[in-house]
Amino acid sequence: MNTLPASGAPTATPAEGALQNATGTEASSFAPACTPDGLALYYAHRAGEFEEAYRIPERKADLAQLADLLRELVAGERVLEVACGTGYWTQAMAATASTILATDINEPMLALARQRNYGRARVEFAAADAWHLEGRAGDFTTGASMFWWSHLPRSRISNFLTGFHACLQPGARVVFADHLPTDCRWMPPACVDAEGNTYQRRCLHSGEVFNIIKNYPDESEVRAALAGLATEVHYTRLANVWLLDYRAVVT
Repeated sequence: MNTLPASGAPTATPAEGALQNATGTEASSFAPACTPDGLALYYAHRAGEFEEAYRIPERKADLAQLADLLRELVAGERVLEVACGTGYWTQAMAATASTILATDINEPMLALARQRNYGRARVEFAAADAWHLEGRAGDFTTGASMFWWSHLPRSRISNFLTGFHACLQPGARVVFADHLPTDCRWMPPACVDAEGNTYQRRCLHSGEVFNIIKNYPDESEVRAALAGLATEVHYTRLANVWLLDYRAVVT
């Protein structure tokens, strides 16, 4: 969730023929873009190798700092986590959070997440589509989603945030983290669609190939997406990732 890291919830599908490679020519040589079920399929098949991305030595400092910041933000909170993946960040939050309901669309991811040790924290898991969270509303004081924003089509960010916020208590804290453009050196974008969403060519150990939506918004773009939907917005930039926290406005 997730590059991921996070989850395989559905994404929009560019119109046929709309994909172009990084040089602007038609990307006919690339794997097809994910259908609405394709991103979920990709992460279901990637579950066993999902955390390899966290083992890259150059990322360790960022990940450790991010975990510390995350634990501070969710201390004592009742958390709804979207796109929890294998529970890597769920485990970090469990050190300080009061309760966590961690959701993901993929049962293979949830099966791995349930195997972790969460100490004394009350952590529950549930299968849920990030785009259809209507049944997950509760007394959550914090919403969190790690490395999921980059999988949101630009035209659907507001739609996702509105649905997410509706599950939380009014004025709840919301936390996101994702990759900065500097991180794309590991896997440069392979193609782009008509609305400017970029895609990476992902090859699994099985040999399967997917084109996965992976955007790298800058701070101004993230803040613009929150217009009318958030207050008290704080954006923290680390070496290769950004952390966002704000108070949700329920529309």
